[in-house]
Amino acid sequence: MTFKTLFASIVVASVAMPMAAQAQGVPGGIANGWYQGGMIAGPVGAVVGGAVGGVIGGVEGVLGINHTYGVPAPVYQQPAQVRKKRKVRRQAQRTRVVR
Repeated sequence: MTFKTLFASIVVASVAMPMAAQAQGVPGGIANGWYQGGMIAGPVGAVVGGAVGGVIGGVEGVLGINHTYGVPAPVYQQPAQVRKKRKVRRQAQRTRVVR
């Protein structure tokens, strides 16, 4: 009897663990939606953004998308190299060096 109970509890725990992990995206989605909606449309946008963000965060959690909210990392680019052609005077082109 104990083995059956132990086996059943292991099965239930292994099924319940991923579901608990999927719900982790909802609070982050609500917070991000609340912030973005408040910045764009004021208090009403914050309420709507929180609801929509919670749904999007829940969907991301179900699909296993690990989305981080925040400022993206800066992208550093090297400045373009400027190449100038060297102008040679016509007289200098015609001269010959005699050795």
